[in-house]
Amino acid sequence: MPVVQVMTYAALLAGLAAMLAKVLRYVGAPEHFRWELYPVPHEKGRAEYGGSYLEELDWWSQPRHAAFLRELREMAVEIFLLKGVFRHNRKVWRFSWPFHMGLYISIGWLGLLLIGAIVEASGGSVSGRAGGFGSIIHLVTIITGYVGMSMAGIGAFGLLIWRLTDRDQRPYNAPIDYFNLAFFVLVIALALAGHLTLDPSFTALKAYVTSLVKFSSPPAMPAVLAAEIVLGSLLLAYIPLTRMSHFVAKYFLYHAVRWNDIPSERGGKIERRIAAMLLQRVGWKASHIQTGQTWTDVVKEMKNEKPQA
Repeated sequence: MPVVQVMTYAALLAGLAAMLAKVLRYVGAPEHFRWELYPVPHEKGRAEYGGSYLEELDWWSQPRHAAFLRELREMAVEIFLLKGVFRHNRKVWRFSWPFHMGLYISIGWLGLLLIGAIVEASGGSVSGRAGGFGSIIHLVTIITGYVGMSMAGIGAFGLLIWRLTDRDQRPYNAPIDYFNLAFFVLVIALALAGHLTLDPSFTALKAYVTSLVKFSSPPAMPAVLAAEIVLGSLLLAYIPLTRMSHFVAKYFLYHAVRWNDIPSERGGKIERRIAAMLLQRVGWKASHIQTGQTWTDVVKEMKNEKPQA
């Protein structure tokens, strides 16, 4: 099996494993502190004015109703329009929005390449002259490929220039921030240059993806396209290991922290998780806390202390 194919398979497995590990780490994280921020989008009939079911008389005895379509709408606005960035930092949004949208479209493009490869591996045809479904996949693949890469490239380059030139932002930048954006710019520039000059309809790339699906030898391709595949594979494996995979954390941030208004009930899941946390031992010490104590012991001692006059 050629080295390029081995790198692609290994990168996909490494990226998926890293992403799964990150998800499991968030799932197994301790109980969070409640933000108590309102409105919560799924609060049916109260989100408009920032209300909560807690304002109802004897709320604990009343049935709770959630408007999940409203929550999905709020998620879509944040994911696809970057509502928070637009509202709080319009200068960054000008580049962050095309960067993120370009990545979303590029993910769709990779999915279309995979669909086309499966069709051809099954004996079908995906080309401009295939007709029907094959022609549609071929055309949409070309459009999404160039649109997605162009938007992501412009956004990544703009964000890189912003980090390099903005004096207010510069103290918060780490060297890895520059490297991450430069990596994106390099891979996208190489891919666009290679396809515009040597593979404008992604025929060679589609043939390579087909070889991955069939576990067969890849076709011969120009060195620039092979370099694109190698660097692109490394990028796919690298993203889950960095802060650029914050989309995983964002789901838990919104649903487990920001929008979580589930009450803690006696004997319930939240109470059990907090009780387990109180059994953890303190790993540091101070004048009022000793190493090795459980947090339950700390709470009891603090409760029994007499206030100083």
